[in-house]
Amino acid sequence: MQNRKWVIALLASLMISTMTGCVYRIDIPQGNYVEQKQVDQLRVGMTKEQVEYVMGSSMVTDQNDPNVWYYIYYLKPGWGDAERKDMRLMFKNDRLAAISGDFRTPVDFYKPL
Repeated sequence: MQNRKWVIALLASLMISTMTGCVYRIDIPQGNYVEQKQVDQLRVGMTKEQVEYVMGSSMVTDQNDPNVWYYIYYLKPGWGDAERKDMRLMFKNDRLAAISGDFRTPVDFYKPL
């Protein structure tokens, strides 16, 4: 009888310890999710409306310079390392003039539409 209590206690503790490893943690995405295929559609000289159609609304617009848009994406997965990607678009005379950030510049970027 005494051994049975120990066996039951041991099995219960094993079950509890394995169950805690199966806790579901949600992914927490924030900001603008941008893919390289969207960036590849950008061309110098595009209007702000065209850029917004391709990329979506920017996450942040520089308060001191409304001609600079920021696309920021942050993902904190339930397990693993966080991921952050940034992109900055600069406009001159309401036309796209330059891009920078974590995405590669499209090959045809400097070829106007």
